[in-house]
Amino acid sequence: MDGGASYNPRTVEEVFRDFKGRRAAMIKALTTDVEEFYKQCDPEKENLCLYGYPSEQWEVNLPAEEVPPELPEPALGINFARDGMQEKDWLSLVAVHSDAWLLAVAFYFGARFGFDKADRKRLFNMINDLPTIFEVVTGATKKQTKEKSSVSNHSSNKSKSNSKRRSECQPKYSKAAASKDEVEDGMEDEDDEEHGETLCGACGENYAADEFWICCDICEKWFHGKCVKITPARAEHIKQYKCPSCSNKRARP
Repeated sequence: MDGGASYNPRTVEEVFRDFKGRRAAMIKALTTDVEEFYKQCDPEKENLCLYGYPSEQWEVNLPAEEVPPELPEPALGINFARDGMQEKDWLSLVAVHSDAWLLAVAFYFGARFGFDKADRKRLFNMINDLPTIFEVVTGATKKQTKEKSSVSNHSSNKSKSNSKRRSECQPKYSKAAASKDEVEDGMEDEDDEEHGETLCGACGENYAADEFWICCDICEKWFHGKCVKITPARAEHIKQYKCPSCSNKRARP
């Protein structure tokens, strides 16, 4: 395994450079080199992982033998799922796990070399300015940018069934009681005060302006996207969203 295990970035800039190299490698595997990557992920082989290296080279290989490993390990057994789902869905799944691994490696270095709060925040902001691998692989970057713009524009005229954003049919929930914290926050922004009145149907937490929400078209309850595992990009392709509770009711005889 090539891996560059001896390379230990020690500053925020070095860790970010390491992150970008690994990210570029994994994007290459899942886009321009996708045919070769697909071929190497043979389900007949043992548990395989996708590695990205700072040199922008990728590799499909078995996990490290040492326990614990020198670096966090990528998702194990990506090859087993290859033939059980559509190729684009499988690639999206690998992309999501690759994003998680990149963050794990970056903040592993941050912890190992004693980054303080300011350093960790700066590193995260640098990373967050880049599209995720998932966004690149699924082509969701432009769509997500458009959605963020729409979320901030509360005068949007799109219907909730098309855009799936809670800000567009919020008036339905205007009678809900606001919490003490929401009232304080609402003094700064009238829109935030209004939107803060709705609770997530899954976790019961309040609305936050920087969070993605989705509305169930059956029971009309609102949910944090993260609570029901729906991203803005995925919501774009959902014609009628049913929350987990409504989906289960539908499935029963």
